[in-house]
Amino acid sequence: MKTLLLTRHAKSSWNDASLPDRDRPLAPRGERDAATMGRRLSQRHVDPGLIMCSPAVRAFATARIIARGLDYKRERITVEDRLCAASMDALIEVIEELDDALDCVMLVTTRSAAHLPITFAVRSPTCPPAPLRSSGLMPKGGAASATPSP
Repeated sequence: MKTLLLTRHAKSSWNDASLPDRDRPLAPRGERDAATMGRRLSQRHVDPGLIMCSPAVRAFATARIIARGLDYKRERITVEDRLCAASMDALIEVIEELDDALDCVMLVTTRSAAHLPITFAVRSPTCPPAPLRSSGLMPKGGAASATPSP
C-alpha cells in the first residue's frame, strides 16, 4: 500500500506585509503546530521515504520541523518549484514522477489539499497532512484511486 501525505504549510506570519508571498516565514503558532504534527506522525510510525516541499519559506520550514519529529534528515528534503502554489496539473505531474519504489511520500505545498477532488475532515493543527493510500502512486497519464485515511 502506498501513502501520499499532502500537507499544507503551517500557520504563516503576516507581520511584514512588504515580504513577497514566497518569503513569508512561519508564525510562532505555525512552528508549534508543525512540531506537534511531526510528533503525531512519529507516534503513528509514519516513515516517509521522501519529503518534498515548495521553495516557499513557510513550506520549507514546515517540512523541516515535521522532518525533525520523524528523524528525517533535513538534507534529504527535496525542494520542488512546481509545489509553490501548485495547480492540480503541476501536482499530478510531480506525483507521476515519483519513484514507485517509495512507499510513503510527503508533499508540503503552499496550497491546501482542499483544492484536490477529495473530501475529508481532519481535526488537527494548521498543517494537517491529508494521507491518501493507494495500491500504487499516480500512474503516468492516468488517475489513481486514492482513499483518505483517518
